[in-house]
Amino acid sequence: MIPLSVLDLSPVIEGGDASDSLRNSLDLAQHVEKWGFNRYWVAEHHGMTGIASAATSVVIGHIAAGTSTMRVGAGGIMLPNHSPLVIAEQFGTLESLFPGRIDLGLGRAPGTDQATAQALRRDLNTSSERFPQDVMELMAYFQPAEPGQRVRAVPGAGTNVPVWILGSSLFGAQLAAELGLPYSFASHFAPGQMLDAIKVYRERFKPSVYLAKPYVMMGFSVFAADVEEDAQFLASSWQQAMIALRTGRPGKLPPPVAGFLESLNPMQRSMVQDSITCAAIGNPEQVHEQLSAFVEKTGADELIITSQSYHHSARLRSYEIVAEVATMAHSQ
Repeated sequence: MIPLSVLDLSPVIEGGDASDSLRNSLDLAQHVEKWGFNRYWVAEHHGMTGIASAATSVVIGHIAAGTSTMRVGAGGIMLPNHSPLVIAEQFGTLESLFPGRIDLGLGRAPGTDQATAQALRRDLNTSSERFPQDVMELMAYFQPAEPGQRVRAVPGAGTNVPVWILGSSLFGAQLAAELGLPYSFASHFAPGQMLDAIKVYRERFKPSVYLAKPYVMMGFSVFAADVEEDAQFLASSWQQAMIALRTGRPGKLPPPVAGFLESLNPMQRSMVQDSITCAAIGNPEQVHEQLSAFVEKTGADELIITSQSYHHSARLRSYEIVAEVATMAHSQ
């Protein structure tokens, strides 16, 4: 089995609050570190009542301070919302606090709606168009400062924080290939262009000082339980949240509902089925088969796994089963 990592959307559940979510995120991170996961990423979203990681750098510091060996990072920072210098300072500070453990994944979407994006002081017309230039500016701040350099990141200069490009379309794949950076594709959220994007990335990749050959990490959802029926039940929270998001009604993560798939109309079922293609739902044996099939299909170098479960104990068990599956694969 290839390296396995965690994408935590810091879900805020119905009946819960951000404090509960962030405590649970740290608890999950401490468990998966013991279970051998490679890295733990949180993502920047704004104005979404169901996600508690808007202040992404702060959450990364919270997770990194409570763990000791696992890499911790952003999956990702939505760079058009920020000055590259500010992000360089934030992640230079994190790297100074937790040397050799910080990752910086960069995306170009706003991570929110238009009104909130404007409240973030984001220039909606041109900021995403500047994304490639902003990425290069940010990466330059992580290099050792040159004599006479007037603008520098302090902390930041000389920290060489690893930068990833995130994507859900061909744009990110092309940029990651051109810059010679590792690439993470949001297949768990937008599987439509998955195979085309990773094909473009691999074919166009240019070796760089950062990376000698292409490296692809794929997003993947897992809902694992000891019994398949329980896993299907757990997954209904994620399915409800996905339909709410795609119909413009995002909210807190709802409790699971028995027989949810059977209650859907054809349009709603289509929304769910689209994402199930990049998910494993079932008992340990089924999850093993589905994970292995996905890796074989994509040739992924690493999987970053998300599990939007309403009950924290069920989320822990889901990741524990993934770790057990990985151990089983290694022993074969």
